[in-house]
Amino acid sequence: MNRVTDDPSNDFFFEAYDRENIAYGLQPSPELAAYLKQTAALRSPSAARPKALDLGAGAGRDTLALAAAGYDVTSVDVSERGLDRIRERAEQANLSERIRTVVRDVRELDIEPASYSAVIATTVLDHIPASDAPAVWKKMCDALTTHGMLYTQVHTTEDPGSDQSPGRESDQPISETADAVINYFRPNQLVGWACHTDSRLRVLRYEERLEWDTTHGAPHQHGKAVLLAVHQGFHPDWFGQPAAFPRSDNS
Repeated sequence: MNRVTDDPSNDFFFEAYDRENIAYGLQPSPELAAYLKQTAALRSPSAARPKALDLGAGAGRDTLALAAAGYDVTSVDVSERGLDRIRERAEQANLSERIRTVVRDVRELDIEPASYSAVIATTVLDHIPASDAPAVWKKMCDALTTHGMLYTQVHTTEDPGSDQSPGRESDQPISETADAVINYFRPNQLVGWACHTDSRLRVLRYEERLEWDTTHGAPHQHGKAVLLAVHQGFHPDWFGQPAAFPRSDNS
């Protein structure tokens, strides 16, 4: 992961986030969006707004969705340009008061335990050395309140950019930002972390998949592991993504 710097030439993602059509698009992660929609009733307008932490927030596709859903969001990234775009988009959406941006390497971030109702890490644990990722994961899990949700995406060894099998044997196109991924997760590694007793999580959804990405650069393929979990003992209204046997609006 890049070190924090004021020099755009040292910001690996500067060009990607500086484009008119911001890299990675405007739509939030679909699993996260489904959770926010289904649990909207838990966020009472009269209650204090819950807090969310978006690690590796990039240009804010998940940050903006969390803020729109009623969370106060702390968005953390090493790319100052990415955080600039979050602030721009938050102002346009009248969400500025709900978003705070922090330029920081996630490994150096102090996270208060039991303080966040949502912790998001969309492709950040794979951007730091494998030796550092477990410590960041522990801080993420410890940060959850008893009614907290954790959402994580990582690149896996299936990714065509991986230096391990089966990805390294793939003939599919590689992402323009593949060099930023330095820790490809093995099969079941992420869900194994989530199921460990110390994580104190209940897994709602886990999937390992191949996906095509057309949100930046030439179309390319990724291998991804996607995890949605909540603090153990928490049972929010969750019907899947897409919702299985959803209730009819006429019911």
